[in-house]
Amino acid sequence: MRVISGRLGGRRISAPPGTDTRPTSDRVREALFSALGPLQGERALDLFAGSGALAIEALSRGAARAVLVEKDARAADVIRANLDALKLGRDEAVVRRRDALAALRDASEAGETYDLVFLDPPYRLATGLGPELALALAPVLAPGARVIGESDRRTPLDLPGLSTTFERRYGDTLLRIHKA
Repeated sequence: MRVISGRLGGRRISAPPGTDTRPTSDRVREALFSALGPLQGERALDLFAGSGALAIEALSRGAARAVLVEKDARAADVIRANLDALKLGRDEAVVRRRDALAALRDASEAGETYDLVFLDPPYRLATGLGPELALALAPVLAPGARVIGESDRRTPLDLPGLSTTFERRYGDTLLRIHKA
């Protein structure tokens, strides 16, 4: 896997071993970031971060800071190794080893807000998790924030209360961009 574009473009990143993590393909990431456009100074939250590829791509393309949330210890270790290899310090990227909903509660209590939120939960959980995620997201979304959902097209991640501004299918992957 590689960073597609920006200041880190072309650099390689690792994915956690095994089949528990499903990194977003280069093709889907390229399409997503083309649709998002410039990311100058945005604050990103990558829930279900896996390898950290989405947050790393956002940082490469101009996002100011990213918080990467991953529950799995092995995946969190891979994210930290990727950040270290790319020389992304704690002033730019922070890894939080937490459940996504707990991390959202923590962020809300701390008064954190984000301009860009990536949601790529395990496909088998997406359908049931959407309404709960949408509710927990509300307090941490900055005005005009964009929420990106990636899911299997057969079991979409629906986020009630957020309007969809972009939707595309890439094979079995459904990509949606929502506006707060």
